[in-house]
Amino acid sequence: MTRAEEGALVTQSITVKGNDAPGTARPKVTGQGDTFWEDLELGHWLRGPGVTITDAHLVQWAGLTGDWVSLHLDETYAAAAGFAGRIVHGPLSLSLSLGLLTQTGIFGNVTAWLGVDAVRAKAPVYIGDTIHPQAEVVLTRPASKPGQGIWTLEYSTVNQRGVIAMTFRSSFMVRCRGTEERGNG
Repeated sequence: MTRAEEGALVTQSITVKGNDAPGTARPKVTGQGDTFWEDLELGHWLRGPGVTITDAHLVQWAGLTGDWVSLHLDETYAAAAGFAGRIVHGPLSLSLSLGLLTQTGIFGNVTAWLGVDAVRAKAPVYIGDTIHPQAEVVLTRPASKPGQGIWTLEYSTVNQRGVIAMTFRSSFMVRCRGTEERGNG
């Protein structure tokens, strides 16, 4: 049994116990949810929906950010550099993973994004790849701000072949249950 199978899989604010590995459940896109800090525990797993990368993703990202590096936009250059084709911008892969996981509704009570750490590119993502995020809760603790808690998630960006393309950690401040009525957060 893998480390992922030993944990619990959380999608749509529902914990699924047992032999469910992070890649086995299909999450629904739910938008804002009602998950509070207390609802996620150390070892819980989250899985977001996937997206198939297109040329438009790379061109729009380059235009938005000014990152016109040839590895992402020039097929010949990417091939000469040893890649099987143009590769997706690393920050685009990271951003998609963050955004796709928000679609599960888990983050409806997040009051602050605290940052991202330990970003590692493990394998290239290509046009035509379908990636999805999965994340394990690796830290949960009360925040210094009353009525708030902290989650730290260890993300993996996974392609359609099960290859982990990127890993990173991200932390969030989240409302505690009962604080929404008092207006804290």
